[in-house]
Amino acid sequence: MRVQFLTVEAAPLAKVGGLGDVASELPPALIQLGVELRRFLPRYPFIESADLEVQQVASVRVFGRPAEVFAAEVNGVPTYLIDGEPIRASREVYESPDRDGDKFTFFCLAALEACEAMGWAPDILHVNDWHTAPGLLAMSDRRRSGGFWGRTASLLTVHNLPYMGAGAEGALASYGISPSEEPLLPSWSRRLPLPAGLAAADWLSTVSPGYADEIQTPEFGCGLEDFLASRRDRLVGILNGIDLKVWDPATDAALATRYTLGTLEARAANKRRLQQELGLPQLQDVPLLGMVTRLAHQKGIDLAILALQQLKKEAWQFVVLGTGETALEDAAVRFAAEHPDRAHAVRRFDGGLARLIYAGSDMLLLPSRYEPCGLAQMIAMRYGSVPVARATGGLRDTVPDYQPGGKGLGFVFGPPEPTAMAAALKRAMATFADRRRWTGLQRRGMRQDFSWTRSAEAYRRLYQRALDRRGS
Repeated sequence: MRVQFLTVEAAPLAKVGGLGDVASELPPALIQLGVELRRFLPRYPFIESADLEVQQVASVRVFGRPAEVFAAEVNGVPTYLIDGEPIRASREVYESPDRDGDKFTFFCLAALEACEAMGWAPDILHVNDWHTAPGLLAMSDRRRSGGFWGRTASLLTVHNLPYMGAGAEGALASYGISPSEEPLLPSWSRRLPLPAGLAAADWLSTVSPGYADEIQTPEFGCGLEDFLASRRDRLVGILNGIDLKVWDPATDAALATRYTLGTLEARAANKRRLQQELGLPQLQDVPLLGMVTRLAHQKGIDLAILALQQLKKEAWQFVVLGTGETALEDAAVRFAAEHPDRAHAVRRFDGGLARLIYAGSDMLLLPSRYEPCGLAQMIAMRYGSVPVARATGGLRDTVPDYQPGGKGLGFVFGPPEPTAMAAALKRAMATFADRRRWTGLQRRGMRQDFSWTRSAEAYRRLYQRALDRRGS
C-alpha cells in the first residue's frame, strides 16, 4: 500500500502547531504497520540541513516554474523536500494568505509531478488541512483521464475546520484549479481550498470522533455543516496520539525528579521545583493548576481567569505558559499581578518549562471552546496531572468525567461559561483533598494508552476501505 502524505509541517524540521506533531509521529507508526509511506514537505530556507543528508532525486516544472525534489530519511520516514522560488522566498511556515496560497499550491503540484518523475504511483493521496488540499484537487482532475493517477484514492484530514484558506483563491486560479461545483457547498466557499478539497476527496477524516460529529452541526460546522452531514458515511474521526518515548516522566531530562507509575510519590519534587522557579509558596497541600496553551479565544484562557475569580475563597495556585493574542496575554499577566502569591503567567514558548508544568501541576486546565483533538490532556495524564476540561471534541473523547467509585479520568464541564468551569474546579479541589482518591485518579490516567499504534491502525484500515471502494 503506497501512501503519499502531504503536509506543510513536520517536527523536527518545521513545526508551528499540532499538525507538526501529527505529521512527525503518525507516518512512522504507519510504516511499522507495513504501509509504504512517503512524506512530502516544503524545503523552507530555515530547515537546518547541516545534519540532514539530502540527495536531489528529481527536477520538475510547475506551470513553467522549476522545482527541485530532495530525498532524506527523517526518524525512519522517507521524506521528500520540495524546493522552488515560492518556497525559497518564505521566512516562516505561515505568512500572508496570498503568499501562503502561492507557495503551498506550488508545493502540492510539485509533489504530484515528483511522483510522476520518480515513477512512484501512490495508492492513497493523504492531505492535511487547506494547505495541501490543492494537491488533492489537482490529482482529482488528473485522475479523470486515467493514466498515472487513475487508481489513486484520496483522503483529506481536517485538523481545524475554521481555517479554510481564505485569501488563497487567486493562487488556485493561477495554477489552473477550478472552483468546486458541489451544490451543497455554500457559494462563498467553492473557491476556497479546504471546502473544495472536502468536496473532491473520496474520504474525509478529523482528529477525533467527537469533532467529526460536531462539525456536522451549525455550532461547529462553519457554514459547511449541511455538506459535511451529507458525507457522513465517508467522514471518520480518528484520535491523534502522542509519542510515548518523547513524553515519558521516567526519562524526561527537563524534570527535577523522574518518576514512574510505581514511584509516583517522587513526583512531588517537580511541584516544589515549579513553585520555586515561579516564586510561588511551596505548598504541597494546595492544588497547583496549570495551563500550557496558545493564548487564543478558542483555548479559553479568559474562562479560566473568570472561573478562578469566582473561587477566591478556595485554596489554589495557578500558572499559565504561552503566547498568542495580545489582549489575552495582557489579561493573563494582569491576573497574575493581582494575585502575586497565587498565580504566575509566563509569556513565552518554553518547552522545558512546559514539561515541568505537566509533571509539577496537580491539574491541567483545558477550557477550550472547541478542540478538534488536543494533545495536552493526553500528555497531562501521562505525567499524572488530572485534566479539568470542557466536554468538546477530542477532550470529550479522552477525558471521561470523574465519578466517585473509580470511574473517569478528569473533571468535565459543559457550557463554555466561567460558572460551569468553576463548579468543575470545586469538584476537583474537593477530590484533591482526599489523597487516596486523588492518587487513584492520577494512576488511572497514567495507565491510559495514548500511543499512535491504535490511531495508525485506524488510518491503515481507512486506507484499505478507500482502496476497496476505489477499485469497485
